[in-house]
Amino acid sequence: MTELAEKQSAPAALPFLRFELVPILIFAAFAAAPAFASASGAEGYVLSLLTRVMIFGLAAMSLDLILGYGALVSFGHAAFFGIGAYGVGILASHGIEDALIQIPVALAASALFALVTGAISLRTKGVYFIMITLAFGQMLFFLATSLAPYGGDDGMTLATRSLLGGSGILENDFAFYWATLVCLLAAYALSRAIVASRFGRVLRGTRENATRMEAIGFQPFRYQLAAYVISGMMAGLAGCLLANQAEFISPAFMTWQRSGELIFMVVLGGLGSLHGAIIGAAAFLLLEEFLPEILHAGSFFLNDDIRWRLTENWQMVFGPLLILIVLFVRGGIMGLLRRGHHG
Repeated sequence: MTELAEKQSAPAALPFLRFELVPILIFAAFAAAPAFASASGAEGYVLSLLTRVMIFGLAAMSLDLILGYGALVSFGHAAFFGIGAYGVGILASHGIEDALIQIPVALAASALFALVTGAISLRTKGVYFIMITLAFGQMLFFLATSLAPYGGDDGMTLATRSLLGGSGILENDFAFYWATLVCLLAAYALSRAIVASRFGRVLRGTRENATRMEAIGFQPFRYQLAAYVISGMMAGLAGCLLANQAEFISPAFMTWQRSGELIFMVVLGGLGSLHGAIIGAAAFLLLEEFLPEILHAGSFFLNDDIRWRLTENWQMVFGPLLILIVLFVRGGIMGLLRRGHHG
């Protein structure tokens, strides 16, 4: 009987192990990607695309920390993205090109903006919180468009990527890819530690019932504000990386549409799952990149005019496709994996 029980329990254990290994598989895939890029003969394109995926994965993960675990729907999260990017660009334009100075300054600016705006925004709830974060984000966007010395509406091209301890090593695409992966892994490890800690448990408890948490001696406002500041700093780091990856900064980095994209990435991957946010960012960006080619190849039976129009206006397919995924794949991609595990 014991042997039979072991045999029956073994198949159930294997899917559990596979599900728990998802984060390891994600980072292993990122680590293996440079070798694939070299073998493919299109290393510049592959590295650029995957670096962008990791940067947006970091930004989405920072939002998931407050959205998935704190139920704080911020529609101005891209503002921190922009603060990080402009921190790099503004300092570089004044001759301060080392990332060891740029990143701490950008993180400090992100933390300060999050502290001030969060202290105001968190005194509201629900749709009022959404609207006030949107207002703060738009305020920063219009401030960026008015910065004529730094490109204004047109943005500003960076002469070179940031130095690292005086070295230009980040100019190498492989080195920059690995630096981005290290930042993503460090942010993920920090976020996991926060979520698993007492702080994370209080944050989740506040999401469920703030009044009850206050009744047992916790102050939800302080925990939410701390999470908001940490989240803003992580998004600021993503902005630093994006400025270096694109070698360009623009007010477009902090539009409300960009904030909406980050929310879509989090929901697509699965709320309250840090690695789900990375998967959601990857799915969003890869669909955005390859959907026109897929539509072109899949519409071979249509006449050339309709085929061209469908490929040219691929966003008309992209938007409804994302909405259908969010509506019918409950819990996002991670929810789909969980159901497969339990099945």
